[in-house]
Amino acid sequence: MIWALILGSAAISGQIGRSATTQDREAPDGWSTASPRDEIRPEFRFESGGTGGPGRLLIRSGGLEGAAGCWRKTFPVVGGKSYRFQAHYLARGVALPRRSVVAEVHWQDDEGRKVLLDQPTVAGYLRGSKGFAETEFPPARGTDSEGWTEVTETYPAPSGATRAVVELHLRWAPEGEVRWRDVSFQEAAPSPARPVRLATVHFLPKGGKTPAENCRMFEPMIAEAARQRADLVVLGETLTYPGLGKKYHEVAEPVPGPSTEYFGGLARKHDLYIVAGLLEKDGNRVYNVAALIGPDGKLVGKYRKVCLPRGEVEGGIEPGSDYPVFPTRFGKLGLMVCYDGFFPEVARELTARGAEVIAWPVWGCNPLLARARACENQVFIVSSTYEEMDRNWMVSAVFDHSGELLAQAKTRGEVAVAEVDLNRRTHWISLGDFGAQLPSHRPPAPKD
Repeated sequence: MIWALILGSAAISGQIGRSATTQDREAPDGWSTASPRDEIRPEFRFESGGTGGPGRLLIRSGGLEGAAGCWRKTFPVVGGKSYRFQAHYLARGVALPRRSVVAEVHWQDDEGRKVLLDQPTVAGYLRGSKGFAETEFPPARGTDSEGWTEVTETYPAPSGATRAVVELHLRWAPEGEVRWRDVSFQEAAPSPARPVRLATVHFLPKGGKTPAENCRMFEPMIAEAARQRADLVVLGETLTYPGLGKKYHEVAEPVPGPSTEYFGGLARKHDLYIVAGLLEKDGNRVYNVAALIGPDGKLVGKYRKVCLPRGEVEGGIEPGSDYPVFPTRFGKLGLMVCYDGFFPEVARELTARGAEVIAWPVWGCNPLLARARACENQVFIVSSTYEEMDRNWMVSAVFDHSGELLAQAKTRGEVAVAEVDLNRRTHWISLGDFGAQLPSHRPPAPKD
């Protein structure tokens, strides 16, 4: 059975903000309005969009500081079935839509009470507890040429739920207004799993005499990762540098270049992605980079390390300035390198740009920071380090959304693989799906 409200999708070209061109009437059946307090209640209006045509749900702050309110509708659900929420919004005068224009879904029973999750929570001291099904935050998926942003997600209804309350918000934008259209909440097929096998290599090259020899030492470990059906294998930082007794610039090379060509052959042979830490020479500049090579053997892209420790600064390495995220056949991949992990900004920016997995060549770092970067961003992190276990420092591992180790390589030459589901959501006590809340709850980026 399908329960849905469809508010049509006609463009409003040239008519935004000019109420005289719209036809106003009472809200559609089942919709109501709400605000935390009357003193911050914004203006609400339903715009029919023309004679008998499609409509839009308008919220306008009208210059009111602190204005906050929402349109609200309750939909019946059957516990255990899956439902797809979808809507489009068009915002005007809103400085930061990710925080101010938010859709929410609340699961309730017949009495309007919260219901329990069907699965235990997975993080912290309350791991395994049956927490409540907290508010869902459907994500924005993209904006079309006319400025309409799609918001959509599919959710399994908790078994105790009999209704879902959909709320469409505008908040904290005193000169702002938002129009919502095409709002639907209907039964749908469950979201399919998106499994990916992530591999880390724990290996420090020793005994080589050239950068090429260092590269060749990784061949058997890449083959082992392939034998374990890895989709992605992550190697160490500046892997053409250790043990050669040379300076950074003396082993630096173009990217793409000889090392990416070599690893490209292995990636093509084993049909997987490889992330290799290298030193890049670009004119008179040297960068510490992570290079992503695809299953076709070609360079997908590179990330230039942004945060440099004093030794690299003194060695003439220059920092990068961008945070590229690369689409792959399994999902969106971000890259960072070693000292980046000491600072929250790098992993946060990669995640904000859509990274679902971060590959991290890392010579050494505090492993607590590795767990924090995964936990605070709800992202899988794959680290590859040179540190020995008896130093009680960085580890070569796959970290999950709670910062826990799913797999760890502990001895020289060992490969560890973990299979994860990129569509599986992590629920925390009192927070629910924290990852879904990050866009609307994280602070505005400070301006330097």
